[in-house]
Amino acid sequence: MTTMIITDFVPADIDATTWENLQPFYQQLLKRNFKCVGCVKQFLLDRSELDAAAAEAGSDLYIAMTCNTEDENIKNAFLAFIENVEPELKKVAFELNKKVVEAECSSELDTDKFGVMLRDWKADVALFRDENVPLQTEDTKLGQEYSELCGAMMVDFDGEEKTMPQMGVYQQDQDRHVREMAWQGTADRRLLDRDAIDGIFDKMVENRNQTALNAGFANYMDYMFAVKHRFDYTPSDCVAFHDAIEQKCMPIVRKLAEDRKAALGVDTLRPWDIAVDPHGLAALKPFDSADDLIEKTSNLFHRMGEGLGDMFDTMRDGGYSLDLDSRKGKAPGGYQASRDRKRMPFIFMNAAGLPRDLDTMVHEAGHAFHYMLCRHDDLVWNRSAPLEFAEVASMSMESMAYPFLDEFYNKDECKRAIRKHLEGVVSTLPWVATIDAFQHWIYLNPEHSREERTAKWLELGKRFGGSVDWSGLESQQEAVWHRQLHPFEVPFYYVEYGIAQLGALQMWLHYRKDPKSTIAAYKKGLTLGASRPLPELFEEAGLRFDFSLEMVGELMEAVQEELDNTAH
Repeated sequence: MTTMIITDFVPADIDATTWENLQPFYQQLLKRNFKCVGCVKQFLLDRSELDAAAAEAGSDLYIAMTCNTEDENIKNAFLAFIENVEPELKKVAFELNKKVVEAECSSELDTDKFGVMLRDWKADVALFRDENVPLQTEDTKLGQEYSELCGAMMVDFDGEEKTMPQMGVYQQDQDRHVREMAWQGTADRRLLDRDAIDGIFDKMVENRNQTALNAGFANYMDYMFAVKHRFDYTPSDCVAFHDAIEQKCMPIVRKLAEDRKAALGVDTLRPWDIAVDPHGLAALKPFDSADDLIEKTSNLFHRMGEGLGDMFDTMRDGGYSLDLDSRKGKAPGGYQASRDRKRMPFIFMNAAGLPRDLDTMVHEAGHAFHYMLCRHDDLVWNRSAPLEFAEVASMSMESMAYPFLDEFYNKDECKRAIRKHLEGVVSTLPWVATIDAFQHWIYLNPEHSREERTAKWLELGKRFGGSVDWSGLESQQEAVWHRQLHPFEVPFYYVEYGIAQLGALQMWLHYRKDPKSTIAAYKKGLTLGASRPLPELFEEAGLRFDFSLEMVGELMEAVQEELDNTAH
C-alpha cells in the first residue's frame, strides 16, 4: 500500500523521528491566519498529514523496540523520540488546538465531520499544562523500563530456556505436577523483579498524581476521565458496573469453578488447574507456527465473507505488518498499531500455539479492520475510535469466528474451544472489574504504602477472584497484578474492555440470527472511526451503549445458555 498523501504540505520522505525536521512545518501552521472556514479546513488537512507523519515515526520506533527489547540502538532511538520529540508535539498540539477552537470561523465547520474533534480539543486545551509535559515523558520512560524488565524474563524449564508466553503451554498439560512446576517457575521468575516493578509503579503513582494536581484536579482518576474524553459515563457508573459484574458474573464463575474441581477430582483448585482441560483431553493446539496461524486465519476471514478475507490478506502480503512469534527479548503482550501516513495497521503478538493466541489473532485483526475501514477519512484524529468502541471491533471478531474454528480444530475441538472462550469471557469481566477498581483505589489514595496497596489487591481478589486456593502462594498472589501491563503503560485503559465486551456479546447474539446483516452493521459502525459520539457509534453498529445491571444480566443469561449447550 502506498502512502495516501492528501496534501503537499509535508514532504513524502520527511524523517519525522527528529524535532528539527518537524518544527519548521509546525511553525508554519502556528503562523497561519484564519480568514474563513476554508482556511481552517486547509489548516486541518495540512496539520493532519504532519501529525500523521510524526505519529507514524513514533509508532515505527515503538514497534521496533517491542520486537527487540535487547537492541540498545533501537531502545535509544525510541527513548530519543520519547524525550525529544513527544514533549514538543504535546506543546505544539496545545497551541494548535487552541488556535482552532478559539477561531470564530471554526463554528462554521460541519458538525458531523468536525464536531467530536472540536469537543475533544476544547477539553484538551483546558487540560494542558506545560509543567506536565516532562512528567508525562518520565511516565512513558518508566513504562518502557517495565516493558524491558518483562521482556527479559525467561524460565529454565524442560531443559530449555523459555519465554513467559511459551511457559503458558504447560498449563494445559494433563500431568498436574508438570503444571505446578511450570506455574511455580513462572511465578517465581516474576517475583525476582517484584521490588523493581513495585518501585517503578511507586514512581508512576507519584508522578501521575502530581500531573492531576497541576491540571487542577483533586485526583488522577478524575483527570484521566477528562483526558480520555469520557463524556458519556462517570466513575460512579464504573462502580455500578463493578457491582453488576459481581452480581451477575460471579455466580457463573463460581459454578464453573465447582464443575472444574469435580471434573478434575481435586479437593481444591490451585492456580495451575485453571487452563487445563478438566476432562483429561489433550491440550488444544490450533496451529503449529506463525505462518500456519496466518494461513488459517486468512481462510477463516474469507469464509466469514463481506471482504474481510481480502482485508486481512493485505496485511499478510503488504510487507512488514505482522510479527507474531514469541522469542527472547520480545516485549510481552499483543497489540495493533497504526502507521498513519501509510494508513496501514501492524499486528504484534507472542504466539506459542495456544488457543488464546488464536483469540489474540482474530482480536487484533478486528482492530486492523477498524483502522482499514476508517482510514479513508482525511483527518487523522477521526481514525482512532474511542476505546470502548474500538474494543467492540476486536472482541466481536472473537465470537463471530465460532462457526469457522474448524480451520483450526476438529468438530469436538471446536465445541471445546467455544466453551473455553465463553468461560474466558465470563472470567474476564471480573478481572476487568478488579483492575479498574484497583486503579480507582490507587489514585483516590495516592499516598498509600505498598502494604496498603497489597491489602487492597487481596481484598478485590476475594470479591472477584473465584474459588482458587492460594495457600502457601501468598507472595505470588500479591504480585499477580504485575503481569497486567495496563496499569503500568496505559493507566485507566481497562474498563473499556468490559464495556466493549457487552457490545461484542450483543454482536454475537445478532450474528447467530443474521450473519450477513450483522457484518454489514459491524462495518458501518467501524467506518465512522471517531467522528461520532460513543453512543452513536454503538447505535450505528446495531448495539446499545449500556452496561447496566439489566444488560449484564441479560447477556450473562445468554452466555450461560450456550455454556449449557457446550457442556461435556
